[in-house]
Amino acid sequence: MASSSNGERKRARPDGRRRPSAATDEYIMIGPNEPFAIPPGMSREEAIRFFQEAEQAAKKVIALYGDGRPADGIPRASHLPNSCHRDGSIYTVNFGWHVDYCISDRTETQLEPMMLAEPTDCQPNRETCDFHFADPMMQIFSLKLAKISSGISPIQLYGYLAVRDIRDSGLNYIFNRSRDDPITINEGSLIEMTGPKRGIGMSCDVLIEYDMKIKKGGKEEEDLQLIDGVSDYSAVYNTSCKAFMNRIDGDGGSVDITLALIRRAVEAMIEVVVSEVYNEGFDLCLSSFVSGIGKEIQLFHGVVDEPCGLRRSVVAVALDTLMELKFKVCHGCGEIERCANFKAIKHGSVSQDIKFDQASISVKVTWSTLL
Repeated sequence: MASSSNGERKRARPDGRRRPSAATDEYIMIGPNEPFAIPPGMSREEAIRFFQEAEQAAKKVIALYGDGRPADGIPRASHLPNSCHRDGSIYTVNFGWHVDYCISDRTETQLEPMMLAEPTDCQPNRETCDFHFADPMMQIFSLKLAKISSGISPIQLYGYLAVRDIRDSGLNYIFNRSRDDPITINEGSLIEMTGPKRGIGMSCDVLIEYDMKIKKGGKEEEDLQLIDGVSDYSAVYNTSCKAFMNRIDGDGGSVDITLALIRRAVEAMIEVVVSEVYNEGFDLCLSSFVSGIGKEIQLFHGVVDEPCGLRRSVVAVALDTLMELKFKVCHGCGEIERCANFKAIKHGSVSQDIKFDQASISVKVTWSTLL
């Protein structure tokens, strides 16, 4: 630390140069309340580039030990080469995974869930079917905004995170928000997941593609890149069938993704209808838990003030195990929980009614194999 002549302590700059002291000083902001006086002979662009390169170098030094282990103990997601959208490198390669997973195709997956909920070719019958099989599937439990590089919170977040599997290679969105419809979120908070649209097959490698940004001003050019790239996951190396967390690092921060490989899995499509609302509205939290994995999947959290249907959700569940749905209603009189359990089967559907003082809720779970 440097001291002034009157004993006041001032922060030393990373390159030993002074802080700006006059209104006429040319400077850039390198952090909250952190102005940096641009030295004579250095342009503004050079100063910005200097700190960007220094930040990236610091991340590489801090993030890993010499043997490659993360110094903070948090496993990192892989980041495939030539996978950035911002510089266009993801579209410059015409071989390997870029072709296998049709990266240039930007359309959403065309496959629907529950394609085999009511098959006609079961043997010997639908209840004891030996013709259709449960398959390895990926389940994403949560996304969390782990870090914001600027330290400024909350932010407006938009963009997407999607999965590509070998079934049709289309984008199966887990999070998808336009710049005109961002979410406001604080560092450390869960990112609301809007997908997947259908079950994620994991008989072969799965790619997770992401391009998420922080909205800063009126123009898109002013926005900051949060994370950008593609990560791959292999069923060959993920054999424990337990939930694990990886951190996806980017220039503007980090996102934590918690996921698991579930072997012998089937699709569960969860449809919830709030059929009656008594008195005023209430706060509803709906979560799913799958047997053997102690992680929560948050399906809905919001205020319900009139009869409505909630967004349908698709979850991977191991065959012949239980899926628990937890309904938590918060009202002026307190908090009430109800649970409903459903055993995973290959085909068919089951319904239950859940009663609260504030509302009547019906839930339908439809089951299907992928193939």
